[in-house]
Amino acid sequence: MSIGDIMTRNVHLVRPEETLQYAASLMAEWDIAFLPVADASGLVGTLTDRDIILRVVAPGLNAETTKVGDVMTTNITYCYDDEAPEDVIANMQSLHLRRLAVLDRQNRLVGVVSQTDFKRHPAA
Repeated sequence: MSIGDIMTRNVHLVRPEETLQYAASLMAEWDIAFLPVADASGLVGTLTDRDIILRVVAPGLNAETTKVGDVMTTNITYCYDDEAPEDVIANMQSLHLRRLAVLDRQNRLVGVVSQTDFKRHPAA
C-alpha cells in the first residue's frame, strides 16, 4: 500500500492572485481546512484556515482585498504518492502536521493526505 491508495484525490485549489474571501468561501463550501495554492508553474504554496486566522483576521487585514499569495505558506511540506504510509505518518507526526500535499514523481499535485485519511485506512 502507498499514500496514493489512501490520499484524497479530489483536491480543490486556489491561485495566488485570488482573494482570501474567495479561498475562505471555498473552504466553507467544501468543509475543508487546507487548500493547495498553484499557478502555471505548479504548486507554490498552501493555505490553511489557521493561516487565514493568524495572518489575516488577527492583524485586521481585509479578506476582500488581501490575496492568497500574500499570506500563503510558501515553505511547502509534501510527500510522494508512492511513499509508504507509515513513513509519511511518522514524518507528519514529527513535524506536527495534520495534512500534506501529495505529489507524483514529476512533482505534479495529485492529492492531499490527512490524518483523517489514515484513520479511514487503519491498515496503512
